Amino acid sequence: MKTYFATTVRILKPVVSGVLQITVIGLAIYWLLQSGADAMNYRWQWYRIPQYLWFVEDGEWFPAELLEGLLVTLKISAVSLIFTLVIGLTTALLRLSDSVVGRGIARTYIELIRNTPLLVQIYLLYFVFGPVLGLERFTTAVLALSLFQGAYTAEIFRAGLTGLSRGQFEASQSLGLSNTDSYRFVILPQVIRRILPPLTNETVSLVKNSSIVSVMAIFDLTTEGRNIVADTAMPFEVWFTVAAVYLCITLVLSGFAAWLGHKLNVPSH
Repeated sequence: MKTYFATTVRILKPVVSGVLQITVIGLAIYWLLQSGADAMNYRWQWYRIPQYLWFVEDGEWFPAELLEGLLVTLKISAVSLIFTLVIGLTTALLRLSDSVVGRGIARTYIELIRNTPLLVQIYLLYFVFGPVLGLERFTTAVLALSLFQGAYTAEIFRAGLTGLSRGQFEASQSLGLSNTDSYRFVILPQVIRRILPPLTNETVSLVKNSSIVSVMAIFDLTTEGRNIVADTAMPFEVWFTVAAVYLCITLVLSGFAAWLGHKLNVPSH
């Protein structure tokens, strides 16, 4: 019973802590906004927000603009996360390889991506390379996010690989495992356990950075919010709602990471 209670506390602690912090900050922001609204004689129109989240027609529920934009954001983030992990792992392996060319390519890619803004990279891919390669907007958005986050994820993978004891590699070889099987069954499972916390942070960053792809006229959550503001002149209500949706996503990811960390016996930080 005691172990079960400790496990539950460990899983819920980051979520509860985040909710409490958000509540305190939210109350402070509410007080400031309410004071400012009273000074400007601004009338809040929160009652109009639900119609942009969902609507009911003939007794059937349908997602409205904001939820439809959220689905696009989640789709872009999910696909980008897969390619981010692939790019990050591949780049990390190249950084640690014996190939001078491979190490040079990996280092050049990391330094180039990490030292240029994401927005500039999106503009280059969308307006320069996209038309040449025939890339659609969705593909361009996924590629931009994957390349950007992949550079940071590569360093996380590299740190996890270099932090692993050399004896693990030697033990895999002594068992007669190929390089692929060694990484698949011995090395990567241990690396994932080590890098799960920073990897979770990169996933959260990926979701937040996905809002920047709205510059390509992709109808994600941010774009839908901007369109609603233009039609309704309710910037405060709409943007606070959009921010709350992003916040819910990141809290869910943090809670899932805590649960997964417990399952994998990841040491808490």
